[in-house]
Amino acid sequence: MTRFSHPDAVTSYIDGVFLSPSRDAHPIPVVNPGTGAYIATLYEAGPAEVDRAVQAAARSFEAGAWHGLPLEQRVNTLRRIAALTAEHADELCWLESIDLGIPIAQARGAVTARVIRNFNFYADHLGQAVERAARLDDLYQRYVHRDPVGVCALITPWNAPLMLATSKIAPALAFGNSCVIKTSEYTPLALARFMTLLTEAGVPTGVVNLVNGRGPVTGSALVAHPRVDIVSFTGGGQAGRAIAAAAGADLKRCDLELGGKSASIVSDSADLELALDGTLLGIFANAGQMCFAGSRILVQRNIADVFIERFIERARKIRVGDPLDPRTEMGPVAYEAHFQRVLDSVTPASDMTVLSGGHAIERPGYFIEPTVLLAHSADARACQEEIFGPVATLMVYDTFDEALAIANRTRYGLAAYLWSNRLDESMAAAQRLRAGTLMVNSPMVLDLRMPFGGYKESGIGREGIDSLRNFYSEEKAVAFATCMMPMPMRLGLGK
Repeated sequence: MTRFSHPDAVTSYIDGVFLSPSRDAHPIPVVNPGTGAYIATLYEAGPAEVDRAVQAAARSFEAGAWHGLPLEQRVNTLRRIAALTAEHADELCWLESIDLGIPIAQARGAVTARVIRNFNFYADHLGQAVERAARLDDLYQRYVHRDPVGVCALITPWNAPLMLATSKIAPALAFGNSCVIKTSEYTPLALARFMTLLTEAGVPTGVVNLVNGRGPVTGSALVAHPRVDIVSFTGGGQAGRAIAAAAGADLKRCDLELGGKSASIVSDSADLELALDGTLLGIFANAGQMCFAGSRILVQRNIADVFIERFIERARKIRVGDPLDPRTEMGPVAYEAHFQRVLDSVTPASDMTVLSGGHAIERPGYFIEPTVLLAHSADARACQEEIFGPVATLMVYDTFDEALAIANRTRYGLAAYLWSNRLDESMAAAQRLRAGTLMVNSPMVLDLRMPFGGYKESGIGREGIDSLRNFYSEEKAVAFATCMMPMPMRLGLGK
């Protein structure tokens, strides 16, 4: 395939330009997980640089550089962003592949197609949305006026950097805000290139700014900045707690999409081939590095032997290799420390057995065999901790009630999957599973009209048009008296 270029240095993008690395900036190596080779240096933004980015966003907001533009111009700009993404899709997918490790053959569907959909969706919404209006006793005409919030801090993780960043940038822009985004220091390349496309599309300078660095340094400075009005974060629970506490101290609105340990229930009524296809995809796509991965696969006992045998057979045939090879089905995990954490999580224990895989693949980079575990208890570590790698944990159940109880036996509640051809099982799952999304006979398919988010420790808030409209904007109730209104009392007449 065509080879593109990437910068040797990744820096902040503020007021429409990439900054030169500051003399005291902390350098962080960017490594290609498919080779283990150094490919660039990221220069971390400290508090002073974060302040510069936030002030740029605040100036653009106060000047009305974006929200003050005519609606048609903003809609056209969002559509232009989508068009430029399509035009540069090969380059963006290549950049995402070399610093994340996602197979290039999957990147268009998993990355750029979603980016294009994000911006076109909000362009459509802006052109069609209306607000509420009402009359009260024929005395008042009331309506809702919606204002942008201000400066948004958008913090995204390394497992889907461009897709998740634009899922926040698009609604933030749609509702008139300015923003500062911080993506992961491990996977900065595609988003850095995308920033230039935003400017090319016509987003005014200072409206969307990028800072790079570690969470405790760059992220903390961003969340704590007094000119930041709201915070949207996708990532791990520990960081989410710290962000919520910091945002709460200043009463900043906060949206958190955190981890998951999603159950995928396979009933004996399921179409076995469909269930195999779906459960394999649900845990081994993107090397299992998905918050909604179906990492706990619960199989009914009378089909368990056949299902598990077929699952292992298929898992062993997954083509693991160079992400830039179009034949590759699964690439590496994203970075070295995570590689070691995943391997540590599959150490055999009394409450689980390794049925297949569990080892690093002997080649440069951070490759792990597709791994299949059999848990002997719903409380096993592999059933309770988010591994976030190519590791499927299987459990066998007897009754459907038992399956639902096991599925709910977790501190997470992001997603759940059911493979069943029985209506009663589907309805029971919909009513009783404690998860923000349930997919029946389907892998995860996101619909921007629908809410996405989790119960329990999987987060606070939802992503979806209704929830995000309320998150990224303020509602103002306006009332006009339609006639001369008598006051309920008259004060200060001196009588």
